[in-house]
Amino acid sequence: MNIQYTIQFFSEWHCGSGLAAGADVDELVIKDKNNLPFVPGKTLKGLVREAVEEILAFQQKQAPASFVDMFGNSKDKGCSFFKNAELPVDLRDSIITQGLSSYLYRSIASTAIDDKDIAKKNSLRKMQTVVPCSLEGEILNVPNDFVPEIVNGLKFIKCLGQNRNRGLGRCQITVNTKEGGNK
Repeated sequence: MNIQYTIQFFSEWHCGSGLAAGADVDELVIKDKNNLPFVPGKTLKGLVREAVEEILAFQQKQAPASFVDMFGNSKDKGCSFFKNAELPVDLRDSIITQGLSSYLYRSIASTAIDDKDIAKKNSLRKMQTVVPCSLEGEILNVPNDFVPEIVNGLKFIKCLGQNRNRGLGRCQITVNTKEGGNK
């Protein structure tokens, strides 16, 4: 079974590319070929796996055999594929056509403070963030007996990306049924 979902961000967020913009920004957001942000499927897979593990541990349940089938292990990638979460197609097309991608990003600065409450020398950092928006994603080939756990795992995730413990990446994930409603 395939699971479609929507991520609604309530705060700015940052999924890093590992790249910098010279002296301007130290950490850039990962972008596609059209300069649009996305959340990598690999990132989502890790977050969902962790959420499902935490839920099962809280419920004092063992992970079913389909857990390893879906997520894989050190030798196997698993049967399920997490597609990148991207802007909805109609919004993507509109942003690209009108050349508005630069309005999706902002830079925020931070610095380290020493024990005397003074900024540490050479510690100023700038990070690019994405404005709050909605992204859509899909998980392919989810074992039917494991769908409820994946749905609960998606709903369990409340923030993602870098600095999520500092207010970035606050979100809610809703699972979409084939009929278009929420599950």
